[in-house]
Amino acid sequence: MNLKGVITEGFARALAKTLIRANQGHSIPVDVELEKMEPPKYLYHGTGEKYRESIDKEGLIPKSRLYVHLSSDIETAIIVGSRHGKPVVYRVWTEKMKNEGFDFYKVV
Repeated sequence: MNLKGVITEGFARALAKTLIRANQGHSIPVDVELEKMEPPKYLYHGTGEKYRESIDKEGLIPKSRLYVHLSSDIETAIIVGSRHGKPVVYRVWTEKMKNEGFDFYKVV
């Protein structure tokens, strides 16, 4: 599978308790202060069925975003995929990717 740039699940954090800053989903270069992590054996990517053909052909790629977003469990990936129609979940074998030089980051 082709993954370019990987990030695990996360949402947003409060800055100075008055501001909210997105820490994922950026489409422009920005320092999102990601923490490099040792991934579990598998992570999951949830998407809509309408994207299956493209992913099967091209692999998981960030497209206009900075990273491919992965979830630590199938349930979360299903929820994410449901936002795009009928959900499809891809299981990502992280050990193989890590051995091929990919880095994994966790939103802090």
